[in-house]
Amino acid sequence: LPSFTPSTPTTPTKLGAGGWSPLDTDRYQWLQVDLGSRKQVVAIVTQGRYSSSDWTSKYRLLYSDTQKNWRPYLQDGNIWTFDGNVNSEGVVRHELQHAILARYIRFIPVDWSKDGRIGVRLELYGCSYWADVISFDGHGVISYRLRSKKMKIVKDVIFLKFRTTTGDGVLLHGEGQQGDYISLELRRARLQLSINLGRSNQYGSIQGHTSVTSGSLLDDDHWHSVVIERYRRNVNFTLDHHTQQFRTNGEFDHLDLDYEISFGGLPVSVKPSSGGRENFVGCMEGITYNGDNITNLVRRKKVDTSSFRNLTFSCAESNSFSVFFNSTSFLRLPGQSDSDTLSVSLSFRTWNPNGLLLFTALADGWFNYLSHNILLKFTDWSMFFLAGSGLNDGQWHSVHLNALENYAMLTVDGDEASTVRTAIPIQIQTGGTYYFGGYFLHTNTRSLQRSFQGCMQMIHVDDHLADLRALEQGLIGTFENVSLDMCAIVDRCVPNHCEHGGRCSQTWDTFSCNCTGTGYTGATCHTSMYQQSCEEYKHQGKSSGSYWIDPDSSGSLAPFRVNCDMTGEKVWTTLKNNLSPQTSVTSADQEGKAVLQITYNVTDEQVLSVTSSAEYCEQYVAYACRMSRLLNTPDGVAFTWWVGRANERHSYWGGSGPGIQKCSCGIEHNCTDPRHFCNCDADLKEDAGLLVYKDHLPVSQVVVGDTSRAGSEAKLTIGPLKCQGDRECNYWNAASFSSPASYLHFPSFRGETSTDISFYFKTSSTHGVFLENLGTTDFLHIELRGGSVVSFSFNVGGERMELSVHSPVPLNDDQWHRVEAEKNIKEAVLQLNGQYREVRPTPPQGHTKLEFYSELYVGASSGQRGFLGCMRALKINGMTFDLEGRAKGTQGVNPGCQGHCSSYAMHCRNGGKCLEKYNGYSCDCSLTAYDGPFCTDDVGGYFETGTLVRYDFLPEAGAFALREEKSLSGVGVPSEANLTQEELVFSFSTSSAPSILVYISSRTQDYLAVVLRHNGTLQIRYSLGGLAEPYTIDVDHRNMANGQPHSINITRNLREIRIQVSVSCHYNGIVAWKEFQFCLSLVVSLVETGQIDPILIERYNTPGFVGCLSRVQLNSVAPLKAALRSGLAAPISTHGILVPSNCGKMINSLIDDVNNRCSPEMKSLFVLFPGIISMVIFTVLCIMVFVIRHMFRHKGSYHTNEAKGAESADCADAAIIVNDPAFTETIDESKKEWFI
Repeated sequence: LPSFTPSTPTTPTKLGAGGWSPLDTDRYQWLQVDLGSRKQVVAIVTQGRYSSSDWTSKYRLLYSDTQKNWRPYLQDGNIWTFDGNVNSEGVVRHELQHAILARYIRFIPVDWSKDGRIGVRLELYGCSYWADVISFDGHGVISYRLRSKKMKIVKDVIFLKFRTTTGDGVLLHGEGQQGDYISLELRRARLQLSINLGRSNQYGSIQGHTSVTSGSLLDDDHWHSVVIERYRRNVNFTLDHHTQQFRTNGEFDHLDLDYEISFGGLPVSVKPSSGGRENFVGCMEGITYNGDNITNLVRRKKVDTSSFRNLTFSCAESNSFSVFFNSTSFLRLPGQSDSDTLSVSLSFRTWNPNGLLLFTALADGWFNYLSHNILLKFTDWSMFFLAGSGLNDGQWHSVHLNALENYAMLTVDGDEASTVRTAIPIQIQTGGTYYFGGYFLHTNTRSLQRSFQGCMQMIHVDDHLADLRALEQGLIGTFENVSLDMCAIVDRCVPNHCEHGGRCSQTWDTFSCNCTGTGYTGATCHTSMYQQSCEEYKHQGKSSGSYWIDPDSSGSLAPFRVNCDMTGEKVWTTLKNNLSPQTSVTSADQEGKAVLQITYNVTDEQVLSVTSSAEYCEQYVAYACRMSRLLNTPDGVAFTWWVGRANERHSYWGGSGPGIQKCSCGIEHNCTDPRHFCNCDADLKEDAGLLVYKDHLPVSQVVVGDTSRAGSEAKLTIGPLKCQGDRECNYWNAASFSSPASYLHFPSFRGETSTDISFYFKTSSTHGVFLENLGTTDFLHIELRGGSVVSFSFNVGGERMELSVHSPVPLNDDQWHRVEAEKNIKEAVLQLNGQYREVRPTPPQGHTKLEFYSELYVGASSGQRGFLGCMRALKINGMTFDLEGRAKGTQGVNPGCQGHCSSYAMHCRNGGKCLEKYNGYSCDCSLTAYDGPFCTDDVGGYFETGTLVRYDFLPEAGAFALREEKSLSGVGVPSEANLTQEELVFSFSTSSAPSILVYISSRTQDYLAVVLRHNGTLQIRYSLGGLAEPYTIDVDHRNMANGQPHSINITRNLREIRIQVSVSCHYNGIVAWKEFQFCLSLVVSLVETGQIDPILIERYNTPGFVGCLSRVQLNSVAPLKAALRSGLAAPISTHGILVPSNCGKMINSLIDDVNNRCSPEMKSLFVLFPGIISMVIFTVLCIMVFVIRHMFRHKGSYHTNEAKGAESADCADAAIIVNDPAFTETIDESKKEWFI
């Protein structure tokens, strides 16, 4: 392109003594360049004015084909401001992100030299452009006949440009007799592409219609380019450089069109059902269909254009003249004064809900009206009325006000039927001056609430169209801060930056996203609210249940609900289907086949995300039959088959594999009839088994083909899809960095307008670079500073941004910490450990997709101090990076990381021990009464009448079994035979009394018993040291045989015993705790055997315990768990029927809630001795116990302040054990026993 500096070198130079510098230096100056014809401009270069203090530091560009209806250059959805010069000699070049196609270019200075004036030398770079243009008047349609009557097209490429001032109209349309079609049309100034490649399959119907909408405000009388690229079902739909990729619905790949495809409207041959759609009014150029230049064929008269009244190859200029208002703009126009008639009309478009459209002063008062609803206000009479609704939608709306004498009418969008009419209390007398867009008094204070932001056109005052070109030339009226002959409205919601279905709303300056119901959060709905897999929920300490998962995190796949089974070491993910077990097969079609559709309430892509990341998947299938064959012979045609992933048909059954047309019994050679390979092929029994080839799963359809014979009957079961293992989540994928110069490098990733990064780290170092990614202009950098600060820096539009989060505790404590960073078009967020965060808004410009040309470095590659320590679970935009795999063979970096228990041991509950693993940790529950991955699953059983569990401690193994293992409260058991301390813990629920709950005996007559008396109250009985009578502790006077769960903890250490009892509050179902302490002075010996107290048998053992016992544990021994877990070797025996039960689960929630919900009366139930009397009694009792200690010394000492004689009470408690006569016999002298 020619240069427009005073000289004409290839680039601006110091030669010459010129440049452009306007006489006035203000914001209304501009330089217009006429390129002679339409050109494609791709770059601009600027300098300041030669040898001066004049330059332009910031500027904008406008362009037009006709010197009218100017359009600003946009980038990233904003009116773009270019950075110019900082002196008069430097050269600044900008490559345009999108080429400008126009004849006229306007250079608009925005900021300039502080020491001089506006000045510039500039050059534009580009190339020539030419294209055939066709004008459409709403009647003419181009009908392009296809090469044959019926075309089966697998690939399409369609290109065209259009320009219009109307918001509706068909741009192209083609269809076939089989229902296929393709259509491109404007609807409310948005472009809609509709495609249907056909529908149906053999055993069902799949709709093929697909519709995608793009763009907004396309009735702006500017050129817009459209490219449609289709290959089979994959489509790229590009409008003005913004591309949407989608896949058509249905199953077919070909577009079957008949005869023709039309441009500019519907052809005459289209059926009347397609009516009601308007033809296109405007201009098109460069129409190309599959390589054929349609506009050139029209010019050469090779295409039917008979429907055109007047075919022209030029684009007529629009007569509209728009005015663009910002928040400080106004336009003043003259009108008639002292008239009794007021008539004003205009068209406007805006996004703001409020704004002053018009203000005029009357001879007696004034009035104005505002947008959103048109609010008409007459003042000084405080009178107003409304018309219209939803007028801030960015579309053009017209408004017409007529006021005559004392009557006013307001019409919106020409709808006469909804015109608002009202009487006004005065006689109208116009003032003669009209303000549009704002009215600012001479006080220099601007009422921003009342200003209008948007565009106006077709302004009429006193029924005359205002001559805005005369206004521009200064011949009439005046204006301030408006842009004439342009409408720079920008739709900030197109393209929609609210991700994952977030709903976008906007004002003139910004947009916001409503993420409700999407499963995502953040300013642009980018961040998933859910974990990527069941595996991650497990590592968070969650238990089995139903969860939402989001396998690709911030990716395009929507979250969905699955069932997670975490009871074993492997985590199972389950997807249920709609088919009930043993579903009867009926309703055969004409071919005698019955089709059963199996749905999973998730999409195919969501199912694939589970199966592809799993190590193993299975699905149970069963076919119960009578006179209904299943597969036939291996070489024959299968009677029944199933359809799996990708609609592939399979004729093997559960227990078999791909390519083997057999059932499980055929593989194992145990079919009922050895002549067949399935039981049902012999019309007998059932065939069932697991389908385990995960690339074929899940089952989506079963076609049963032998149900038409007399007496035929079949029932089908398709179990849920179950998968285990998570190859892609890699929650523990880690690497250890042993040198500050070491790093891992990965291929560069393509950034997006939203980028998220997350990882875990632990270190003892105070500084280090976690990761960085450098580009020619773009970069990302995350770093640890000073042992307590994490920083996240990046650039946006050439501007560097940095966020820092300070931790109140040191981060170099060798514990795991999590870093989450996100950058999107609205804000940047840095979060540490899920609680400390910094959020900063990002600049409005520069949000192109990040382009990185260097590799991603985990660690530092640029000479800075790298990270020392461990890093794991690194994810960028939902994709996990394989740190372990990359660390293999990398010097200074080792795969994996140790020391997980230092951070995660708290997840091992109830005394479970944390065990280090190479890729994580596990919880050892063997010395607890609990099961599960985190030792949180109760082990309990339901006892019927006569049921008991007996655990024997052998002499040679007794000390080993009760060795110094830490129990739930940390109480240890010494290795000697005599016990000086023990802890007994269990939970129970029952509705019957009396009963013995737990009984522990020794070689002598020493024992410990926990019983429920006849009235349901709890009693603890100790018989120690050969005393004549056992000590009894009546714990409470409440009935505990009430069917509610209760938890008991009895802990003794030398002379002190502590008893904790959880009791359900009768009146509100919550728990209160009670504590009792007793002064003991005797040593308990529980390792020898003896007889069971006959008083217990007589009073409390009939009819025996009936109810539930759970979490039973004495120090490190869990007898009930040993009885219920067949894999545990233990000296355990069970009498009667013991059924596993999870009845102990309720007690956890009850205990946790006690302090908040129990009444003060229940919370304060402790054993206290009031005043001096209590102290006297306590002293006397302790003296008595001291005497008894010397009188009854056996193997230890025992002090208590518990009153004697409790055994003579007349009631006992609720139920467990010993309705067996063997209990009254003397126990083998070589054993210690424990009965429950």
